[in-house]
Amino acid sequence: MPRTTDPLLVSRLSDAARLLEVGIGDRPAIAAALVDAGADVRATDVRPVEVSAGVRFRVEDLTAHGELDEFHAVDVVYALNCPPELHRPLQELAAAVGADCYFTTLGTDPPAVPVEQEQLTGTVDGDPVRETLYRATNRETTP
Repeated sequence: MPRTTDPLLVSRLSDAARLLEVGIGDRPAIAAALVDAGADVRATDVRPVEVSAGVRFRVEDLTAHGELDEFHAVDVVYALNCPPELHRPLQELAAAVGADCYFTTLGTDPPAVPVEQEQLTGTVDGDPVRETLYRATNRETTP
């Protein structure tokens, strides 16, 4: 089932031509909407899952993805509901392929890597919605 904030995330990410969603799981709506917007979308998960037409899929573990290849040649790497233990591997993958790194967290989990925070706000079906999107950075934050 799509999240109410999916349109906000799609709008924010749709400027990228090539994207990789890590850990797509049973939430293919954003990847599908990005394909519909004209993007080249790839997705991974640690187990086989069904993805929408137009999304290239590969079974892959973020923490042990092996050699990077053409599949990883993207402008943006992103993950939804990304748990803290995967923030650093996600950031490292994005850095290795020269891509921007975006993620949302699970509930109130704070980011485990340096980030810039962006509040996405809008209305969906007449209801106000808000999503916090994090962009991993390479600089350490100071207390």
